[in-house]
Amino acid sequence: MRLMVTGAGGMLGRDVVAAAALRGDECVGLTRAQLDVTDGAAVTATVREAAPEVIINCAAWTAVDGAEQDEVSAFAVNAHGAGNVARAAVAAGARAVQISSDYVFDGTATVPYLESDRTAPQTAYGRTKLAGEHAVLATSTVHAVVRSSWLFGVHGRNFVTTMLEQADAGRREIAVVTDQIGCPTFTGHLATRVLELARSGRGGVFHAAAAGWCSWNEFAREIFAAAGVEVVVTETTSAELARPAQRPAWSVLGTERSGEVLPPWREGLAAYMALARNGSQP
Repeated sequence: MRLMVTGAGGMLGRDVVAAAALRGDECVGLTRAQLDVTDGAAVTATVREAAPEVIINCAAWTAVDGAEQDEVSAFAVNAHGAGNVARAAVAAGARAVQISSDYVFDGTATVPYLESDRTAPQTAYGRTKLAGEHAVLATSTVHAVVRSSWLFGVHGRNFVTTMLEQADAGRREIAVVTDQIGCPTFTGHLATRVLELARSGRGGVFHAAAAGWCSWNEFAREIFAAAGVEVVVTETTSAELARPAQRPAWSVLGTERSGEVLPPWREGLAAYMALARNGSQP
């Protein structure tokens, strides 16, 4: 399969490119410096030259708090950029696979969100990601959107690296929220699922998050246990942290599609720690 991966310098993008290489796929990975997805003409020309069968768009504005302060710039990447990739794919006879987020939901549910559930983003970031979904799906019925949750991997900053850096700096007590629940998803596992969907030719919306769920507080405890470091994780709330963007209280993604659940989040953490111990750090 001939692939193009945009945002190939990011945490998920790097894992997608690596997983494609292991599968023997022909893959062109383009970082933001190599291709700015907000430049429609550049996207069209690059896709035409590369002639991929599938474009996996991992390019994204991921600064959730930053999007609250500059929604226009976030929209340019997450919505207009996604549309540019989708239209260029159609022009080249290719499919697009767009990576999206649990932030398209309002976070008030008590059971896992399914692909058909009503979207209602509560943040600028969520609005821009949902607009990107609409831009992609309106372009072609063969395009796919893959929503995931709480990503972590060895090729970028994330909650796991933040916790371990705190421990390395000598912190022995850290307050972590208990009122946000989600599915910590290892990008190595997600990358494999994204490639399976790319190969399948199926269009529409797909949820791909780790099986099971936990709070950030519980996740932090598991991280320190897996790393073998003694850090006391105390409880706090989202209100006490008072961040610019509201975080969803419930970020758990389920699926209506049989047999398409990723490995449990604890397995993802174990895989991450194994890679980290072998020196596969960002």
